Order: sequence, then C-alpha cells, then structure tokens
Amino acid sequence: MAAKRGTKTSMKNMEKELLCPVCQEMYKQPLVLPCTHNVCQACAREVLGQQGYIGHGGDPSSEPTSPASTPSTRSPRLSRRTLPKPDRLDRLLKSGFGTYPGRKRGALHPQVIMFPCPACQGDVELGERGLAGLFRNLTLERVVERYRQSVSVGGAILCQLCKPPPLEATKGCTECRATFCNECFKLFHPWGTQKAQHEPTLPTLSFRPKGLMCPDHKEEVTHYCKTCQRLVCQLCRVRRTHSGHKITPVLNAYQALKDKLTKSLTYILGNQDTVQTQICELEETVRHTEVSGQQAKEEVSQLVRSLGAVLEEKRASLLQAIEECQQERLARLSAQIQEHRSLLDGSGLVGYAQEVLKETDQPCFVQAAKQLHNRIARATEALQTFRPAASSSFRHCQLDVGRELKLLTELNFLRVPEAPVIDTQRTFAYDQIFLCWRLPPHSPPAWHYTVEFRRTDVPAQPGPTRWQRREEVRGTSALLENPDTGSVYVLRVRGCNKAGYGEYSEDVHLHTPPAPGMTRTVGTTAVLRMPPSRRHHPLLS
Repeated sequence: MAAKRGTKTSMKNMEKELLCPVCQEMYKQPLVLPCTHNVCQACAREVLGQQGYIGHGGDPSSEPTSPASTPSTRSPRLSRRTLPKPDRLDRLLKSGFGTYPGRKRGALHPQVIMFPCPACQGDVELGERGLAGLFRNLTLERVVERYRQSVSVGGAILCQLCKPPPLEATKGCTECRATFCNECFKLFHPWGTQKAQHEPTLPTLSFRPKGLMCPDHKEEVTHYCKTCQRLVCQLCRVRRTHSGHKITPVLNAYQALKDKLTKSLTYILGNQDTVQTQICELEETVRHTEVSGQQAKEEVSQLVRSLGAVLEEKRASLLQAIEECQQERLARLSAQIQEHRSLLDGSGLVGYAQEVLKETDQPCFVQAAKQLHNRIARATEALQTFRPAASSSFRHCQLDVGRELKLLTELNFLRVPEAPVIDTQRTFAYDQIFLCWRLPPHSPPAWHYTVEFRRTDVPAQPGPTRWQRREEVRGTSALLENPDTGSVYVLRVRGCNKAGYGEYSEDVHLHTPPAPGMTRTVGTTAVLRMPPSRRHHPLLS
C-alpha cells in the first residue's frame, strides 16, 4: 500500500514534465524534435503555419486517426505498393538514379524547414519533409496515459462498437484502433480469421502503433545510428546518408542507454540528502539575492539622485550667472537710453544749453559753458558713433554637453577587470622572481591585484590544489624572494575592483636550475638561475 501511495504521489508530482511548451497542456501525439525536445503534433503544425510553411505539417504516423478504423481503410495503393529489395535499392542509390520514399524527383535544392523550438529557444532544422520526418514519442504518450489514469476520478471508457446504450469497454485493440466490451471483441475478432491474431490491450482512447516506425519508409526501426543519433530501419541502412556511420542494433542501444539512465537515477536517489542540502543552499542564495538586489537598487537610486543633485546645483549656478549678466546689460542699455533722451529737443540737457547760450556776460558764459561743452561733445560723439552699450546675444552662455551626454549614455555597471597579460619582456629572475603584467587596452580598471604561485614539482597533496598568494598588490609588478632552486614554479595574477575579482591570467611556468645566472622569459616560460644556498620563502612582495 505504501509503495502504491508513493507511486501515485510520484505520478502527481511529474505533471510539469508532461506539459507541452506551446499549449501548456498534456502532450497529444508528441513529436521528438532534432534538439530532443517534445511538442504536440497539432502545436507543431500551428507553429509552422505561423512561420509561413504551408504543406509541411504532414502526419508523422501513417496510422488512421479514426478510433473505429482498421488497417483495411488505408489507401489501396499503399497496400499494393512493394518496396524495392535492399540490394537493388543500394545499387540505385550508389548510381545516383531512381527515387525512394522521402526523396522528391528533381529536387536539386530542397527547401530547408526551420522550426523555432519553444523549449530551448533555438531554431532546429527539420529537413525537407518537415514534421513528416519526425518520430512520435510513444514512450511519452504511454507515460501521459498512465498519469491520466492515476489522477482520474471517474469517466469510464465505453465500447465504440456497441449499439446504444454502449457498455463499459474491457479491451482495446491497437490494430483496429477501437475499444470493445467482451462480446463486441469476440464478434469483431472471430476465430479462424486474421483479426483473431490481434492482441487485446487495456481500453484507451489514445491508440498508438505497436512499434516505432521509420518516418521515411514506414518500416519498423531496428537499428540506431550513433553518428546521426537517430533510429533507423533496414532501408535507412543502405542509404548513402548513413554510409560509413556507426550503426548498432537497437537492442544494444536500448541496453546501454537504460544502464546509463538507471545508474544516474540510482545515484540521484541515493543522494537525496545532498539534493535537499543543495536546495536549502539555493533557497538561502535566493534570499540573499533578494536582499542584495534590493541593496543594489537603493545604491543605484542614491547615486542617480546624487547626480541629479549635482546637476540641479550646477543648473542654479549657471542660471544665476546668466541672470547677473542680463541685469548688467539691462542697466547699461537703460543708461544709454537716458543719455539719448537728453538729446531730444526740449529735454533737460538741450534746454539747459540753449539757456546758457543766452548768457551775454562773457566770463560767466565761459565758466558755465566749459563743463557743458564736454557733455555736449560726448553726446555728439555718441550720436555719431552709435552702437548699443550691450549686446542682446547670449551665445557665450551656450552649454556644450556632448561629452557629458556621452558619459551619461555610457553610464553602466562596473565590470570586473579582464584577465591580465603577463609582460614576458620585463619578467625576469635574479635571486628573486620579478613578475610584471598589464591589463588589456579596454579593460575596466583594477584597484589592486592578487598574485598566486605554487611549485609544480612536488608530490600532489589530496584535495584541491593549494596556492600561495599575495593579496592587495598595488601596481603591476611583484617580487618573489628566495625561491627554491631546481624547482618549477607556476604563477598567475588577477585584478580586483568594486565589482569583484576578474579572470586569472595565463599561467607562467618558471624553472629554477641550481646554477647562478639570469635569464629573461621566452614566451610564457622563464629559467631562473640562483645560488643553491637560497632557502624557500613563501612571501611574495
């Protein structure tokens, strides 16, 4: 009972594996796409129709769709048609003449049909035959049917051949593609006829062929092409398409794949504690992701608000400068207007000058007219060389924000530094290893670097490889003091900034023979010659 309950629970939990990615309903006559994903036959036809492919949604199965139909209802031409013998077909194909099922006469450039897979979001090639060249996933159909039976709460399957009212069906026949009660099954399968050899099955409304049929030749598949990763029939084997391919009997492919699947499933079931632990870790990661994402949003919002505050402050400053310039010009223009108004007839200056001219006392006239003459002279000169005291243009207040707009447009999240490039021309050794590197031209900047090194000529210790490292190295060079002589060192470096650590550089292998001297690196290999009295020191400075 417990095992049965566990099986029922397992069936209910796998519902999402049985949903078509197009219609989000249970698979109905699923087809296997070249990318190994499945899709309902009707959904595949609809997708191809939306893509503009007309007439390429042929039925991959040659079986009739009517539940009460039998093989005798098929086309008589199909039943009378005899396939050529394999040896003759092989000769025809090798000679390049003749046709075979699935090959169109005179089709030099067949149309390539692309199908947008809704599962992997990629375009897969169906070939010139379209959906007619795909296999039906009979195993998936059986799983869907068992699932429906496990979750069904009623609705018996009725006999399709009974007179009304029909009885409950007790048997099904794949050959006849119909469900029967006991009496009808005996009536339609009389002894001594070919129908008597039909094997009864459980009653069902979804009939499938007994075996998987080749969509090209309507023959039962018997082999598996490892090169094409496709099931093939006997006629497929003699085609030039599979010439030189590794072909194995389907029994061998079945056993090998079943063993692999069983082994993988056993491993998964035997490590349920690990799976649960990883689920907990992922759930914790989800919580941290939500918190970190919210913090990142707040930081970006704060930075953008800071930029807005700076822009607002700058805007106020620029507007104040324009306002001051405008007031100064208006004051100068107002003064100039007042000066010109004083030159009008009857104005104060002109009237005063006219009255002064009436003075007959010469000393008094000279005394009063001297200052007046200077004013009149300046007014006369201003009248003769007239120009506004201030310009009305504010062209000098135009802003050039091209560079700033470009920077704002390119404003993006900080990226980690790219992998540094070891400078082999400046890396050398003399009593110490001098490592030098640089970042690629368009790499984001690095605030500091981490240099790691280890010996490769020592016995490997169990567990992960242990590196010695120097953290927060400033600049683009570092020294390894007192390395062991006669040893092989491997070094690498990576940059770090606020976004995190970048990729490691390529490993640089350095060999230190026990002889004095100095060499420079050649490529990514350098020879380090040092006195044999030096001791190994793990620091990198």
